[in-house]
Formats: sequence, structure tokens, C-alpha cells
Amino acid sequence: MSYSYLFKYIIIGDTGVGKSCLLLQFTDKRFQPVHDLTIGVEFGARLIGIDNNPIKLQIWDTAGQESFRSITRSYYRGAAGALLVYDITRRETFNHLTSWLEDARQHANANMTVMLIGNKCDLAHRRAVSTEEGIYKHRCQNLQEDSGWSY
Repeated sequence: MSYSYLFKYIIIGDTGVGKSCLLLQFTDKRFQPVHDLTIGVEFGARLIGIDNNPIKLQIWDTAGQESFRSITRSYYRGAAGALLVYDITRRETFNHLTSWLEDARQHANANMTVMLIGNKCDLAHRRAVSTEEGIYKHRCQNLQEDSGWSY
């Protein structure tokens, strides 16, 4: 199918925060509870419609391990946006967000839209990062505003 526009997005964050699950859910509308670690990057795409225009979204799932960071940084170029993901049940993934954000701002387009995603909200009973902390981080870092999202 043809499309009018193409936008590239990257998914970044620590290992095990659910980046691959987000990609699979968005592209295939399915959940796979067990994943192998992403080596380097994985890629998915989905066509959506906005104002009767077909839009192709390319989503690049990057490895969260430090050893792959030099490789994955090259995929930041040309990205219209980034999904900055942390696991609400693991505080250290939240604490590392500043480093991921600095990386994205250094290696990608300065005008790139960045969205903060507190993932694994189905495990809220094990929450280690409060919703208020997510909102505060979001506002302090001047990230994309979007009402109705939970952290």
C-alpha cells in the first residue's frame, strides 16, 4: 500500500522495560510475554490514516544494553520522534532516563518529539515509580504534552 508521509520513531530505554513488547503491540496488535533481548535494533512498520492521508510509521526498537549504545546511536538520525520508556516497577530504569534523553538529544534532530512512557502499568501493584514522579519528569524535561496518558 502506498503512503503520503513516512515518519521514523525510535524506542529507547533500559533493557527489559518492554520496548519490544510496545513495538509488537503497535505493529501486530499482539502481546508476547517472553522476549529474547534485542541485539542492536529491530524494526517494525504500520500504516495509519490521518485526515484521509495514509501515513507510514517506521518504529525502530533499540537494544537497551550499554554495550550496544554506540551501534544504536546511529539509528537516532532522521527520527521524527522518540519513545523514552521506563518500567514503572523498576526505579533504576526511571533514574536512567536523563542519560537516554541526553543521548537522543545529542545524536538526533534537535526538534525531535520525545514522549515519556511509563510501561508495565498492568503491574501497578508492584509500582516503584509514582504517577506523579512520571508527570514531574515529563514536565521538567520539556517532553511532548499529551493528555490522557498514564505514567
